[in-house]
Amino acid sequence: MHVNFDTAFVTGATGLLGNNLVRTLVPKGVKVKALVRSLAKGEQQFAGLVGVELVQGDLANVAAFAPALNGCDVVFHTAAYFRENYKGGSHWQALKRINVDGTATLLEHAYAAGIRRFVHTSSIAVLNGAPGTLIDESQVRALEDADDYYRSKILADEAVRQFLARHTDMHASLVLPGWMWGPADIGPTSSGQLLVDVVKGKLPGLVPGSFSVVDARDVALALIAAAVQGRSGERYLAAGKHMTMRELVPLLGQIAKVKTPTKALPVPLLFALAGLQEMYARITGKPILLSLSTVRLMLKEADRTRFNHTKSARELGLQFRPIEETVRDTLAWYRANGWLPVA
Repeated sequence: MHVNFDTAFVTGATGLLGNNLVRTLVPKGVKVKALVRSLAKGEQQFAGLVGVELVQGDLANVAAFAPALNGCDVVFHTAAYFRENYKGGSHWQALKRINVDGTATLLEHAYAAGIRRFVHTSSIAVLNGAPGTLIDESQVRALEDADDYYRSKILADEAVRQFLARHTDMHASLVLPGWMWGPADIGPTSSGQLLVDVVKGKLPGLVPGSFSVVDARDVALALIAAAVQGRSGERYLAAGKHMTMRELVPLLGQIAKVKTPTKALPVPLLFALAGLQEMYARITGKPILLSLSTVRLMLKEADRTRFNHTKSARELGLQFRPIEETVRDTLAWYRANGWLPVA
């Protein structure tokens, strides 16, 4: 896809989506200013990548890095407070400060810097529909039906819309990813953690629920397409393929050549395991696969992960690579970077 901008500012640049976006932009000749919380992590992530300028900063204090917005043509906002919310405890203040207030403040500073294009990474969390039905961008979730993270994403979208209502010369569109997978998942996010746990034989059984699985590289292409040809104020789904854990886990095992569990974990046992994992996360600070919030969410959202991509396909040319390719590439990255033994 041809791009019609020279310099992009990318928030959340070391995250799964952000770093894949940076790596998609650079070969297109785009100079990237990459917002990172840790310069060391940024240097590790983008070592040897020409055309990337690291900007240290945090969405909790946009004013501190705002001067770096000068000279940019477009902002790709991929940063969000997410993972910590599913480690137990209440995180609403941080969710509001980063996801809602941070987005609103970033828009203000981008506009003041002369930027008139902004692509906001929203989430399928802002949509809702009956189980088993195809859900599109018009089916917005009610705030009272949302957990804290979902609520923060709904309010962040609202902040974008309110800004557009006040500044009609700003062009901003919203891309809604599903459960992202892909290489360079340093976090790791829950998808990377699941793959690592499956390969190491740490998954005790199958969990309930369904997911919309998407390659972060395809979401990155959707973000770029939204900047080039998306309509201002519009939502665009990039949710991916509907899959149950009973379908996904055997696929991971088949590609990694490891045995996987075949029995589902009873719900009471799931809650007990999640409670133990939360304690482990609090003590060690390490990522976990299962928390009480995650279990509640999986049960509530089961079969609400079928999405209609007609609009994104028509207006952005969105396509999805096979999930097998995504898993193979993710697995290869973890093996090449020492997370998993080479097969």
